[in-house]
Amino acid sequence: MDDIKNMVKEAEAYLESAGKLTEECLEKYIPSEEEPPGTLHSAMRYALFTGGKRLRPSLAHAAYEFFGGKPSESIYLAMCALEMLHTFSLIHDDLPCMDDDDFRRGKLTTHKVYGDATAVLTGDALCVFAFELIARTGNITVVKELAHSLGTKGMIGGQIVDIESEEKAVDLATVDYIHYHKTAALIEASLVIGGLLADAKKEDLECIREFGKGIGLVFQIVDDILDIESSTEELGKDVGSDIKNGKATYPAVLGLDASKQKAKELYNKALADLEKLSGKNSETLRNIAALIIARTH
Repeated sequence: MDDIKNMVKEAEAYLESAGKLTEECLEKYIPSEEEPPGTLHSAMRYALFTGGKRLRPSLAHAAYEFFGGKPSESIYLAMCALEMLHTFSLIHDDLPCMDDDDFRRGKLTTHKVYGDATAVLTGDALCVFAFELIARTGNITVVKELAHSLGTKGMIGGQIVDIESEEKAVDLATVDYIHYHKTAALIEASLVIGGLLADAKKEDLECIREFGKGIGLVFQIVDDILDIESSTEELGKDVGSDIKNGKATYPAVLGLDASKQKAKELYNKALADLEKLSGKNSETLRNIAALIIARTH
C-alpha cells in the first residue's frame, strides 16, 4: 500500500510539472479574448484553463521522454492538441443533448456560462485548432493516429454507441466497446504519439499501445465507480449522472466489486505490457498507471 502511495505521489508531481508545461504552451497558442471573435476565444480559454489533470498531454510527454525524445516544438504542439481535443469532447459531452451536466472540474460547464450554441462552436473550434497544431509537427503518421482515435473508430464511435445504449440492458462486450472507443482510444493515442515523435521502434510502439489501452480502460472503470461512490465536491463534476441517464457502465453490468476486480486485472496486464519494453526506465509510466487506478477524483 505504501508503494502505491509513493508512486501516486511521484505521478502527481510529474503531472503537475507536465501540466504547467502544457498550460504555458496553450497560453502561447490560444488567441487572446481581445482578438476577434472575442466571445469564442473567451469560451475556449474558459474551457481550457479551468483546471484538470492534463493527463493526455502528460502521457504523451512521458512516452516521448521514455523513448529518448529531447525537448522540441513538435511534442509541445502535440501536447496542446491532445488537451484541446480532450476539452472539446468534455464540452460536447456536458451539453443538454448529451449528459446535461452543470459542473466540470469544480466549475460551471461551458454551456452554462456561454450558452449551448457558443459551447458547440467552442468545442468545434478547439477540435479544428488542435488539428492545425498537430499538422505543424510535419508528421503525417501522428496526424493519422490522432484522427483515428477520434473518429467513428474511436471517441465519436464510442459516443454514439453510448447514446444508443442508454436505458437498455447491454452486455459486457458493449460496455467494453463503448469505454475503449470513448475514453481509452485517446489515452492510447497520446502514448503512441509520444513514441512516434521520439522515433520509437514499431515493436515498442505496439507495447506502449497495449499499455495505453489497458490504463485507458482502467481510467474509465474507475470513473464509473467514482460516479457512484464519490461526491460532486470531491469529483469536481456531477455525480450520479450515469445512473440518472441509464448509462452502460461496468458497475451496471458487473456490479461494483467485479468492476474493481476487472480494473485490477487490466492494471496488472498493462504493467506486464510495459515490462516488454526492456532496457528503459519505465518508472514514470508505472507511477501514472498507479495514479489512474488509485485516483479519487
